[in-house]
Amino acid sequence: MTDQVAGLLAGLVAAGLFGVAAVAQASAVRRADERPTHLVAFVARSVRDPLTMLVVAAYLGGFVLHAVAIWLVPLYLAQALISLSLPVTALASRRVSEQLRPADWLGVAAVTGGLVLTALGSGEPGDVVTTWTFAVPVVLGVVALVAVALVGRDWPGPLLGTLAGLGYAGSALAVRGVTWPLEPAVVLAGLAVPAFGLVSFWLYSLGMHSSAVTGTTAPMIVGQTLVPAAIGVVLLGDGVREGWAPGVAVGLVLATAGAVAVSRSRA
Repeated sequence: MTDQVAGLLAGLVAAGLFGVAAVAQASAVRRADERPTHLVAFVARSVRDPLTMLVVAAYLGGFVLHAVAIWLVPLYLAQALISLSLPVTALASRRVSEQLRPADWLGVAAVTGGLVLTALGSGEPGDVVTTWTFAVPVVLGVVALVAVALVGRDWPGPLLGTLAGLGYAGSALAVRGVTWPLEPAVVLAGLAVPAFGLVSFWLYSLGMHSSAVTGTTAPMIVGQTLVPAAIGVVLLGDGVREGWAPGVAVGLVLATAGAVAVSRSRA
């Protein structure tokens, strides 16, 4: 099995885990009467809730597979594969009594089709980055995300989903800096991975407490796809198949437009 095929399979299985876990996460967070607006209290309650811990286990399994995809294929392709969790989430959202309208399903189809188009144009991944020039901005990104989250924790679900997507994007970027041997810069990048993940998990839970699962998930997915895609190609050396640059661009635009449409869902 080639690295490309292994990366594709790892990303697809991770997408399935993330898609189902998202709906289970919504179910867990909605059982609480109050929105989890305080991070520490949210963590304290979550570690005592079996369903939330099951969700965390699913996310951890998906994250390991996602990391494999990040190391084996271009970052934008790894993120595009993970974004295929959206149709899984849309299908599973019926478990929390959400019914999507035909327009919502068109949005899901646009996101999925756009991401498939992006995947078809993928080339070779760039090198793993382990320098301080990479690690320090990643950590500063964690600080910035926490600051914005504290200010915007009362924002509506789609905006919180967007913030969560930026956090997951930061986590994916940080993974590119984790390699062997464990030099100080590598350790710093590695510590940023769970930090981004924790804050993003909280923001995503906040958004789904009072907003539609799919409407909160769609902008999150676009955020975690577009940002790493751009940084991977511009700064990290990720390649695009010859002649496919316009197709990749169209795919990303299509996915973004679909996510905007789904984020308006009244499910």
